[in-house]
Amino acid sequence: MTGPLRIGNCSGFYGDRFSAMREMLDGGRLDVLTGDYLAELTMLILGRDRMKDPQLGYAKTFLRQARECLALAADQGVRIVVNAGGLNPAGLAVKLRELSGELGVAAEVAHVEGDDLAPRAAELGFGEPLTANAYLGAWGIARCLDAGADIVVTGRVTDASLVVGPAAAHFGWGRADHDRLAGAVAAGHVIECGTQATGGNFPFFTEITDLSRPGFPIAEVHQDGSSVITKHDGTGGAVTVDTVTAQLMYEITGARYAGPDVTTRLDTVELSQEGPDRVRITGVTGEAPPPRLKVSLNAVGGFRNEMTFVLTGLDIEAKAELARAQLEAGLRTRPAELTWTLARLDRADAGTEEEASAILRCVVRDSDPDVVGRAFSNAAVEMALASYPGFHLTSAPGSGSVYGVFTPGYVDAAEVPHRAVLADGSTVDIEPSGESRALEEVAEPRLPPPLPPGPTRDVPLGLIAAARSGDKGGDANIGVWVRTDDQWRWLAHELTVERLKRLLPEAAELTVRRTLLPNLRAVNFVVEGILGRGAAYQARFDPQAKGLGEWLRARHVPIPEELLP
Repeated sequence: MTGPLRIGNCSGFYGDRFSAMREMLDGGRLDVLTGDYLAELTMLILGRDRMKDPQLGYAKTFLRQARECLALAADQGVRIVVNAGGLNPAGLAVKLRELSGELGVAAEVAHVEGDDLAPRAAELGFGEPLTANAYLGAWGIARCLDAGADIVVTGRVTDASLVVGPAAAHFGWGRADHDRLAGAVAAGHVIECGTQATGGNFPFFTEITDLSRPGFPIAEVHQDGSSVITKHDGTGGAVTVDTVTAQLMYEITGARYAGPDVTTRLDTVELSQEGPDRVRITGVTGEAPPPRLKVSLNAVGGFRNEMTFVLTGLDIEAKAELARAQLEAGLRTRPAELTWTLARLDRADAGTEEEASAILRCVVRDSDPDVVGRAFSNAAVEMALASYPGFHLTSAPGSGSVYGVFTPGYVDAAEVPHRAVLADGSTVDIEPSGESRALEEVAEPRLPPPLPPGPTRDVPLGLIAAARSGDKGGDANIGVWVRTDDQWRWLAHELTVERLKRLLPEAAELTVRRTLLPNLRAVNFVVEGILGRGAAYQARFDPQAKGLGEWLRARHVPIPEELLP
């Protein structure tokens, strides 16, 4: 098979645009339609669903989308591959078979399982988490498709596996085809988050003519592993080298992008604009995967509550200090964790009351729901007539809510029973890769020659640099890239770990790692521990670090005048 395989995406997270599945099926030709519904936080949500009802644990949204679109997909011969099975892929497969019978649609439904390690968590040294799921690879998906499945649902596979599996099945790739597999991983990584590849959350968004409703992305994967990223004609958004770079830089840790089937060398990726809304990905090389699989561990950490005080006008610092002292004195039992954050959003001589106000947040956590419940929030309300002038809160008192804790784990691939459950009910065991390679840091590439000295201006970094940031457990990544070779010569020398820590004081005391990606004119930073114990822990007001890159772009640095627009 030498023609490209057109693989579309219709979901980047659990809660994405509901109509996207129909839009993708109506919009033009596809061979395969994928959907990514899982994230570290989603696994916690599904785990709590399963606690309430053991029959749940899958993404219910997908089942409703299938009700609308199953017949359309069958008529067009589009195969569907999604990770919407979550913690219960077998249960979702049963529901899909019932649905296809009810609708009178002939659809062979298969699923992939074995990732759920919760029953064996203690035995594997993971304690007793709410969820424990190993990241499986693409070969179970490929086996289901080889056996004729029209729909494949999985649990926790790597996001890119939704693309790699169909490509491997279509082209007949083998386990040792590391470069081809790595090329498909790159394509899968680009389209896995839906419209983030077509202009969504894009730093230079004002350059895109129509962002009212960006189209979802398509990867045209070729037999050699190269691909073209595109979208249906007539849809909003744009596919450019920059929008594709933005997604390539999302939630990565370094030059080696490890997976269960292949380790993709992100430092080999080459991008080129092939035409309007068409970006070609070439040159990607791969290596044998590491011997261990990553495991996503989610546990209930305890109970959390917060109250937010509004401080207006003069003496903001003194007002904040009074509020802190009064609330802490009024608590009968001090919570295990109590943290204060003052956000100085106020302006001098403001024209509106809101612009004259700062925000003071108090967040508490404890294993006892009563300690952080009404006893805490009522203590804040009781201050209303006895505290700083202009006292008011942003919410009424309330009870505490459960918060989650994410921990990454690792397990030998041989310990994980990767199984393809075919449409006829038979099972096929998928063996782990026969070849593995321990992960190691890539040698730092040679820096480009620095720019000659010249006049500079103190302006926002974002005038010439783009950025994309996101969460990786308790860590965050910030990918930064520029558009010209001269800008790259400046960025590679200027944006060091030390400079980043000065620009982002929240990272000053944390470990920060930097990776240069010259092919993309990019530098990636991993800020360790800035998100505490994961997104569900809500250590920061931006718990998934979505705005961290935009904060960096807004900071002022001395940029050579010759580089400025």
